[in-house]
Amino acid sequence: MAAYGLKIMEVKKPLDAFLPTLHMSSSFVFARENDFFAYPNNYNYYVNHYRNTFQHGGISLEEMCCPLITLSPKV
Repeated sequence: MAAYGLKIMEVKKPLDAFLPTLHMSSSFVFARENDFFAYPNNYNYYVNHYRNTFQHGGISLEEMCCPLITLSPKV
């Protein structure tokens, strides 16, 4: 789906994408590739601020996995 040339992904059923459901009508919209959403009240500021940056919306698996080891004393 594209709106004004923006490549977006819409998730209408959050549970199918393992996303939280706050209301019965909850849905999510994500910008794809090099696109991003900008606030209309100060559009130029946000476009200049976020252009050529990497943004993500959460914690990756690598950031969540912690190695764990159980040690036993030698007898």
